[in-house]
Amino acid sequence: MNTPSLEELLEKVDSRYTLVVTAAKRAREIIAQSDPSSEEDRTTGAVSTALNEILQGKIVPVQQPEK
Repeated sequence: MNTPSLEELLEKVDSRYTLVVTAAKRAREIIAQSDPSSEEDRTTGAVSTALNEILQGKIVPVQQPEK
């Protein structure tokens, strides 16, 4: 599974910041739900999985209204 390009991902979100925050939150969820094995493999796989889910539209960032 290849990691999607930045250009492809930025078509799905409004900014790089949103992309990074969304991917990081989802990657943490994936790691928390996985079996405890090699942490390096889990982290790399979790980030790639999160980015692919964003590209496929499975994960959609929700904007919080400003106060």
